[in-house]
Amino acid sequence: MRRFILFIAFICGLAMCAKAQNVAQIPEAIIFDSDMGPDYDDVGALAMLHAFADNGEANILATMASTNYPGVAGVLNAFNTYFKRPDIPIGVPKGKALDLRDWQHWTDTVLAKYPHKLKTNTEAWDAVKLYRKILASQSDKTVTIVTVGFLTNMSDLLKSGPDQFSKLNGRELVAKKVKQLVSMAGRFPEGWEFNVMKDAAASQNAFDNWPTPVILSGFEIGEKIKVGLPLIHNQTIKNSPVKDVFRICIPMAKEDSIGRKSWDETAVLVAVRGYELYYSLMMGRIKVADAGNNTWDDNGDGHAFLVEKMPAKEVEAIINELIMHQPK
Repeated sequence: MRRFILFIAFICGLAMCAKAQNVAQIPEAIIFDSDMGPDYDDVGALAMLHAFADNGEANILATMASTNYPGVAGVLNAFNTYFKRPDIPIGVPKGKALDLRDWQHWTDTVLAKYPHKLKTNTEAWDAVKLYRKILASQSDKTVTIVTVGFLTNMSDLLKSGPDQFSKLNGRELVAKKVKQLVSMAGRFPEGWEFNVMKDAAASQNAFDNWPTPVILSGFEIGEKIKVGLPLIHNQTIKNSPVKDVFRICIPMAKEDSIGRKSWDETAVLVAVRGYELYYSLMMGRIKVADAGNNTWDDNGDGHAFLVEKMPAKEVEAIINELIMHQPK
C-alpha cells in the first residue's frame, strides 16, 4: 500500500512538473532506448524526440540500441546527425542481444545515403556502461528513460555492479537517478506483444525489479494511430531520412496503406509531455510469463498502463505534425 501511495504521489508530482515546464521550458532529460528496426515506428519516435529537443522540451542524453545487428549504431548516428546532434552518445549491447533488423531494408538506405561517423557497432559504447556513466552524472530523480524496443538493456543495467562511474549497483543507481521509465511494451489487460515476448527473460527481470514508477504504452494504444502519409506527400521535405523510411516502407504492406501504426511514438509523446492531455492511467503491475505473454495485476502497484482519453485521430494529428519536423 505504501508503494502504491508513493506512485500516486509521484504521478501527481509529474503533473505539477509538466505544468511548470510549460512555463519555464525546463527540458525533460531523456535516454532513448530502441530496437531501431525491425519496425519503423522507431524512426518516427526518434524524429519526435529531436523535434521536442529543438522546441526546448527535451534534452537527449543518449540514444541506445536494444539490438546488435550490424549497423544499428550507424543508423542511430545517421538520424542524430541529420537532426544536427551528431555527438549524442550511442550505446549498443555488447553481451547477448537480439540480431533483428528490418525486412524492408530501409536501414540500408539510411546507411548508404546519410552521413554517420559511426561505421560499426564496435565504435559505439557498451550500452550498460553508457547508462551508468550518464546516470551517475545526472541530478537525482531527473532522468526519464523511454524504451521502445526490447528490455534487454534495462535488465542488464539492473544486474550491473559498481564500476568507475558509480559505487552503486545497477538497481541502486536507477533508484537514485531515474524519475520514471516509459515503455512501449505489453498488451492490456493481457496478451502477447513483440517487445515483451522477444526477450521474455529480460522483460521479466526488468519489470519485476525496476525501482521507479513505470508507465506502459500498450499495443492497443498505438494500434489505432496511423501516421506517415502527410510526411511522404509533403513536397517541401526533401533529402530526409525520416521521409525516406516512411516512403519506402508504407507501400510495402497493405495494412500500412492509410499510415503506419504508431506504437513507439506514443511512448515518446508521454515521456516528454506527460500523459495528462492524452491518456488516463490504470494502476497495477505488469506480470510477464516465461513464454513472454503478459497479464495485469490490478492489486499490484508501481506500474500503470495508458488508457485512451483524447481520441486517437487527434493524437494521430499531433504525431503526424511532429514527425515532419525539420532540423534547425
